[in-house]
Amino acid sequence: MITKTKNLVPLNQILNDALAGKYAVGHFNINSFQWIEAILEAAEEEQSPVIIASSDRLVDYLGGFRLIASVVNQMIEEKNITVPVALHLDHSNCVERCIAAIDAGYTSVMIDGSHYPLEKNIQVTKEVVDYAKRYGVSVEAEVGTVGGNEDGMIAGIIYADPLDCLRLVGETGIDALAAALGSVHGPYQGEPKLGFKEMKEIFEKTKVPLVLHGASGIPTYQIEKAIELGHAKININTECLQAWTKAVRKFLNNNKDTYDVKSILLTGKAAVKQIVKEKMREFKSSNKAG
Repeated sequence: MITKTKNLVPLNQILNDALAGKYAVGHFNINSFQWIEAILEAAEEEQSPVIIASSDRLVDYLGGFRLIASVVNQMIEEKNITVPVALHLDHSNCVERCIAAIDAGYTSVMIDGSHYPLEKNIQVTKEVVDYAKRYGVSVEAEVGTVGGNEDGMIAGIIYADPLDCLRLVGETGIDALAAALGSVHGPYQGEPKLGFKEMKEIFEKTKVPLVLHGASGIPTYQIEKAIELGHAKININTECLQAWTKAVRKFLNNNKDTYDVKSILLTGKAAVKQIVKEKMREFKSSNKAG
């Protein structure tokens, strides 16, 4: 049974507006339900569209697809959130998990077949697209390999081939493309070097919104260049995690006798909310909700 979504919009609606407006929309991963609250409050205060994402590897830890979708919808309603919000499944490599997310009410899913040969990547991606389109759900896919460490999964960088990108887009009908071009999940060692030449070629060939994974720590001038070259969705997680941890650790160090959970967690929430607002301004999505 498909769960109806009252308060969420499809990803393609948000990204097409972003492409036309020359800005990008932030994708922020949730690591607890309080993070949903922080992200929504930041989006409403900034009047920015927003993408709330759950990494597939954390879905069961958070209680499952239906609970996540229900909490997001209910928070939007209770907090009178008026900005466009998409609920996205991040980095699933399983068709069945994508279908489960769609059935639960997610408005966007990422099927990551980048670890497969291209033919297999196209096959599994098309399976997800064919199911998602029946319900107006958007689909993101990946070509190449974003390096680094995400939820315990470690990988090296493999640049996306522009012709592979063209085939994947053309043969599947995806709404957004994550083309690996030098970014990594987790902290960077030195300044990142993104493949802007390849980025330009891929966007010109495919004409679909591009997605920048592993954007935490990329300098603003490179973010701006990536937006100029077709990136309409930018994923942030590490910077939020680092800010939450730093704030909570500082609070505990300064209040060694405190055991009030509310005080501790609100400190972390405020830090996440601040990062989200800063990123919305950096991506120029603030005041674009209308």
